[in-house]
Amino acid sequence: MARFIFITGGVVSSLGKGLMAASLAALLQTRGYNVRIRKFDPYLNVDPGTMSPYQHGEVYVTDDGAETDLDLGHYERFTGVPSRQSDNVTSGRIYKTIIERERRGDYLGATVQVIPHVTDAIKEFARAEVDDLDFVLCEIGGTVGDIESLPFMEAIRQLRNDLGRMNSVFVHLTLVPYIAAAGELKTKPTQHSVRDLTALGIQPDVLVCRCERPLPAGERAKIALFCNVSPDAVIPALDAKTIYGVPLQYHAEGLDRAVLNAFGMDASDPIDLSVWSDIIDRIENPEGEVTVGVVGKYVGLPDAYKSLNEALIHGGIANRIKVNIQWIDAELFEQPDADIAARLEPMHAILVPGAFGERGAEGKIASVRFAREREIPYFGICFGMQMACIEGARNLGGVENASSTEFGATPEPVVGIITEWMSEAGIEKREEGGDLGGTMRLGAYPAKLDGNSVVASIYGDEAISERHRHRYEVNTGYRELLEKGGLVFSGMSPDGELPEIVERPDHPWFVGVQFHPELKSKPFDPHPLFASFIAAAVRQSRLV
Repeated sequence: MARFIFITGGVVSSLGKGLMAASLAALLQTRGYNVRIRKFDPYLNVDPGTMSPYQHGEVYVTDDGAETDLDLGHYERFTGVPSRQSDNVTSGRIYKTIIERERRGDYLGATVQVIPHVTDAIKEFARAEVDDLDFVLCEIGGTVGDIESLPFMEAIRQLRNDLGRMNSVFVHLTLVPYIAAAGELKTKPTQHSVRDLTALGIQPDVLVCRCERPLPAGERAKIALFCNVSPDAVIPALDAKTIYGVPLQYHAEGLDRAVLNAFGMDASDPIDLSVWSDIIDRIENPEGEVTVGVVGKYVGLPDAYKSLNEALIHGGIANRIKVNIQWIDAELFEQPDADIAARLEPMHAILVPGAFGERGAEGKIASVRFAREREIPYFGICFGMQMACIEGARNLGGVENASSTEFGATPEPVVGIITEWMSEAGIEKREEGGDLGGTMRLGAYPAKLDGNSVVASIYGDEAISERHRHRYEVNTGYRELLEKGGLVFSGMSPDGELPEIVERPDHPWFVGVQFHPELKSKPFDPHPLFASFIAAAVRQSRLV
């Protein structure tokens, strides 16, 4: 029977619940347990994929095509366990399920209420697909006391009674702020947060205290006394130099031992954390550094490119290199007086990430041209691959009006919407005027690589599977023209209909991919494309 760990947050909710859940899962995994993490988000609608990246950060996509909260990316990066559709449960999804059941008559005309109908639905999602697991970590989004999270709090209160006291543990993340004027850490916010939680019927077993200064033994004892927990179950959580040092810090403070002790389990055996120690050593002791320019349109919010940021760091870990990322607004290159060379010349590599819409597209096309002509390593992801194809058609293929139908009607649709394609499940269809949230190619799809291609040598294989999130595809009707200009279609869907990868073999490193490789990269297993891209940036740095 799986044991459940429920993780809640108080006072300030954005201080690392996702990282804490991921780190705890990694520690339990290192001890030999099978773990899975689930995110319960009281604030999100049915489809997080329709939300603006400026409001909620990136949309993380799973193998089975779920568009989820970015915290699931942390879960995968720290555990290596692929997330599933069932691992991200939003309030919108809960209420949609209940409304559908009511319309079908499942409730036999009974009044539908928060208790038991909403809470029962939440509990069903929590307990689904857990037969092969030792631990299920359920992170409840938001802050204790918020009206949106109340049904979720009630559901986990009920779950403790359903599961039994020895099969569930409550972990509460709180803030212990340092007041500079007083020169001391204040425990009162933690006390009030726990008081609010216990008022909902939930007594935390373990407290994780976010603080910017070391938490003295006296303060830990005070928190334990007023919050009714063991002093050993009060775990300080100080800022880390890198997020990949968090598992080591939590283990040193005893988080995994405190949780296992709360279950009545033995936690005395030492564990091997050499993998994480090696990662930290590579980050803190690099043998050089490179600068990568990311030309995007959501650069005002780093969380919009969270997985991309981490994948570039992983590429640096693979090469023992520090990666400096320069976020560049693509619209800057669309100004009449734009000095592209001044901004991009210092870069050792250029990356154009995924995006939607016309804004910034011309700036990205200009960046592709600069990278191609100056022979600077270029990596185009999703939209970045499409812009590479448009640039090639315009400047090498003589197709002056080459464009994408995403930007409006065009006589030269080098990129266009595909209404039908083959997947493992069979033929899938979409309508050009359909809902934005339901017309994308989502999730993992296989691709076949040209055995003599650059990307085949990078992957070390001719058959790959990568995750997609896009509505538009490169038009194969322009393949011959583009290949005459040196842009080779080196990866295709198994049926040969959809382009997956393009490359320029005569360029130091020029690769465009229709998928999102950053979603599968991990610090202990960097994605081969990012490892190779950073290696190319290192070579470029030695030339300039």
